[in-house]
Amino acid sequence: MAALSIAGSEAFPPSARIGGVLAATLTPVGTALGPDLERVVEHCARLLRDGCDGINLLGTTGEAVSFSVGQRLAVMRAIAGSGLPLERFMVGTGASALADAVELTAAAAELGFAGALVLPPFYYKNVGDDGLFAHFATLIERVARPSLKLYLYHFPALSGVPFTPAVIARLVDAYPETIAGLKDSSGDMAYADAVVAAFPGLDVFPSTEAILLDARRRGFAGCISATVNVTGRLAGMVWRANGSPDAAADQTALTALRTTIAKRPLVPAIRHTAARLFADAALARMLPPLTPLGADDARALDAELDAQPAFRALTLAAGSNA
Repeated sequence: MAALSIAGSEAFPPSARIGGVLAATLTPVGTALGPDLERVVEHCARLLRDGCDGINLLGTTGEAVSFSVGQRLAVMRAIAGSGLPLERFMVGTGASALADAVELTAAAAELGFAGALVLPPFYYKNVGDDGLFAHFATLIERVARPSLKLYLYHFPALSGVPFTPAVIARLVDAYPETIAGLKDSSGDMAYADAVVAAFPGLDVFPSTEAILLDARRRGFAGCISATVNVTGRLAGMVWRANGSPDAAADQTALTALRTTIAKRPLVPAIRHTAARLFADAALARMLPPLTPLGADDARALDAELDAQPAFRALTLAAGSNA
């Protein structure tokens, strides 16, 4: 397993709110189709070491809703016991069943994670703002941890349940010390900009590193991105450039890499690319119903990545740090 010392972690004080470049990390899967806990820790350590400011554990890219509650708790406990800095981890705790969301969110707070990223209950559609507010109010009150920092996960394409400005306002008004931010995976940048404008106290994270060069100017707290599993080193450089015009070329290269990967089925494409970049075929394994890229699509992806100097540089860097 890779060493767990994390370069630069001393610059991220425990009291700081999580922000910057966060990888929506994949969850390595074992041959029995459970989480490979050793590789989970190893991959998260590598992401932090290579330039990510933080990790979103057990999100969509991490296939969280395909794991049982027990398996998700095992992943959380493995990270909590690893020596990695929990102040740099946000963990997905949303579930369709309220009791499951309460159990997972309470565990996140008890273990010391920086925040819980919570999907809305996603089976029943058209529940309306009253139903969504009731779910989150009950969750917060049952967890009853003053330390809890909760991030709303807006992904209506998959959850089917949006966070409207009206329900965000109700939650912020009722639980101002708990509702810390929102991850926007809708791809609608107008929505993300509107949330920033309406709720300046919230930390808003778009789901793409393509906005990093002007993220601070637009009021974003950074990004939480699936493709940062492989672009983290370059994304970290762009974020730390703090909007400098000198970083424009790096942002262009970063956006091109993101676009190349994301135009395929996202989780399979990320797993394929990560397995190749980090020379670990096990990273490509995923849970049904997701399936790997087909051979033709995999070859096309490899060819497009190989044509990009930024990916070749990332590959060299990954090899030198192996």
